[in-house]
Amino acid sequence: MKGIVLAAGRGTRLYPMTKPVCKPLLPVYDKPLIYYPIATLLQAGIRDILVIIPPGEEREFQNLLGDGSELGLHIEFAVQKVARGIADALIIGEDFIGDDSVCLVLGDNIFQCHNLDEIMKEAIKDDHGAKVFGYYVDDPRPFGVVEFDENGQAVSIEEKPKNPKSNYIIPGLYFYDNQVIDIAKNLEPSARGEYEITDVNLEYLSRGQLKVIPFDRGLTWMDAGTADSMLEAAEIVKALQKSGCYVGCLEELAWKEGFVSLDKVHEIGESLKMTNYGQYLLKLK
Repeated sequence: MKGIVLAAGRGTRLYPMTKPVCKPLLPVYDKPLIYYPIATLLQAGIRDILVIIPPGEEREFQNLLGDGSELGLHIEFAVQKVARGIADALIIGEDFIGDDSVCLVLGDNIFQCHNLDEIMKEAIKDDHGAKVFGYYVDDPRPFGVVEFDENGQAVSIEEKPKNPKSNYIIPGLYFYDNQVIDIAKNLEPSARGEYEITDVNLEYLSRGQLKVIPFDRGLTWMDAGTADSMLEAAEIVKALQKSGCYVGCLEELAWKEGFVSLDKVHEIGESLKMTNYGQYLLKLK
């Protein structure tokens, strides 16, 4: 399975913070925001990753992530020249995906729970059709809302409904088989001129091939798209790390997945030993 991170947002709601640097490169506590969705992919055991970025940011992303080889990964970059919606990432990534299945994660979404790796790996066991997740929120109106029948099966999805049929929304984490390329390429733009990921999910639903998995209440999902939500995400990450649960450490996750040796992680930690991040890496064993 391939992984795609859609990190092409300029972050206009975060202006003027995003005037000199795009949103995915802004810090959330002690790491760039882009680290957290990449960490989600690593916990699924995915090591081939395409990062879709805004125009003119190639050097900055390359300086941060390189080609991934230091961590046993393969990272490529592609530019989304015009913001055309989430599903556009699947069209941009067509050649990268090839004949494989794909996990798409949004570049400003942070997922954290003690067994996220188990949840992710369970989701990719059967790579037929599509799997997305349901997350309970108090006010689902700004999101794509999923309706379930009495047997817990998804029966409808509505984008930003005025009268939601449930409190479960679909956050920015999607697993698709290879059909998704043709589905995305045959979408019609929505009224706002974008290729909507909800339309992709609805097509799978119409084929009887969409599974919506409700997240356990123990999972934390953060959408760091505004100044308030970014600050809240930083506070949550800080609190988790103070309690001993380090979040979004790519080196640690790559080691746990067997992509890189502990010696290599310690070598990286030694080069960063004047930082809390480096000290954490040196303590891994």
